[in-house]
Amino acid sequence: MTKYDYDLFTIGAGSGGVRASRLASSYGAKVGVAEEYRVGGTCVIRGCVPKKYLVYASEYGHGFHHAKGYGWSAETVSFDWAKLIENKDNEIDRLNGIYIRNLKNAGADIFQSRATLKDAHTVHLEAENRDVTAERILIATGGAPWVDESVPGHDLGITSNEAFHLEKLPKHVVVAGGGYIAIEFACIFKGLGCDVCLVYRGEDILRYFDADVSVQVHTELQRQGIRVITQTIFDRIEDIGGDQKRVHLSNGEHVDTGLVFWAVGRKPATNGLGLEKVGVELDKNGAVKVDDNSQSSVENIFAVGDVTDRVNLTPVAIREGAAFAETYYNNNPTKTDYRFIPKAVFSQPPVGSVGYAEHEARHEFKNVDIYKTNFRSMKHILTGSEERVMMKLVVDGDTDRVLGCHIVGEDAAEMIQCVAIAVKAGLKKKDFDDTVALHPTISEELVTMREKFVPEV
Repeated sequence: MTKYDYDLFTIGAGSGGVRASRLASSYGAKVGVAEEYRVGGTCVIRGCVPKKYLVYASEYGHGFHHAKGYGWSAETVSFDWAKLIENKDNEIDRLNGIYIRNLKNAGADIFQSRATLKDAHTVHLEAENRDVTAERILIATGGAPWVDESVPGHDLGITSNEAFHLEKLPKHVVVAGGGYIAIEFACIFKGLGCDVCLVYRGEDILRYFDADVSVQVHTELQRQGIRVITQTIFDRIEDIGGDQKRVHLSNGEHVDTGLVFWAVGRKPATNGLGLEKVGVELDKNGAVKVDDNSQSSVENIFAVGDVTDRVNLTPVAIREGAAFAETYYNNNPTKTDYRFIPKAVFSQPPVGSVGYAEHEARHEFKNVDIYKTNFRSMKHILTGSEERVMMKLVVDGDTDRVLGCHIVGEDAAEMIQCVAIAVKAGLKKKDFDDTVALHPTISEELVTMREKFVPEV
């Protein structure tokens, strides 16, 4: 008989916390879960899922225009932002209900409350003003948008959290940032008919991706009419009346806009949880430091997902949550494998990427071969669009193993999931070459790139 109220108490009911809690409960543990907002976490409630619906909606903006090349007439097209948001909200409500039902069906107790730590085994539930105890505590509070509060007028902008609940669509948007969230929302707003300006402090956008991906996406953003300003930051933001803001930039320019959108990064949501008080070590960004078993510096306190700032992707959080439950509640020691994780940017066109970027491979391997292509897809021959596809394979020149694959183009995210299986399995470039092409498709280029890329000197 345990001396605690729960065998496991999870703080945060996002993807990682829910998976860990459900599995632990199914293995016989008594589990409690606290969530201060809505069960489902960032991805389901105000992240991946609602964002993807906005991406789908914005793609129609281009699609109706392209349809003319195929004989379709789309002259009286209109868009209803309120209807989109209503339909999106209904689906999020449905998913939220499923997550709650799944937790309850697994036998977990759910507390709609902010939870903080009083000591290593005691959790305080603020909404209920009571304490519960647990043998183990799992921190799965995820991350939150970060805003540069040093910028005067920073509070005149919104983040991705608020973007899903705008009452009306602005005519003009200024986006701060050059990462995947900034790029995706810039494309969303542009596809829905807004004028968009993207401001980024770095030399080029998507700096953690392969350089060819960065260049290609930058080009495509400009091709669709998004103004991109790099090596520049916000100096200050002022309200100039009539729902308009003026963004003053460090390069001396200013941009007047109806909406300022902050997408300059996210931080682990650990503030005010009481972690430091009980001895949990955090890094300089506020992330919980954990070992390979997701164990913190306090023996019975663990953390999974974005709150650890390892690999901030929903499927990774789910894997980490599952590994934790398998290890501690099913006597099956399991570690998460972080190698060759596929990732996507739902820009327009989208990005799919897995494995080593070229610069990473050249740093680690003696000989690196590059195969790449850049072409206009068959679809756009009739639409008149100048949008192009970029594909790139990074190969170990000594073993012929494919180390990475990077795609910018329609359906890139769908393709990269399949390619990731091959890359993770360690297949060689010869295996790609020996596979018969599927014609006519964009993806056939993956098995027809035969000539090594030789850079110009």
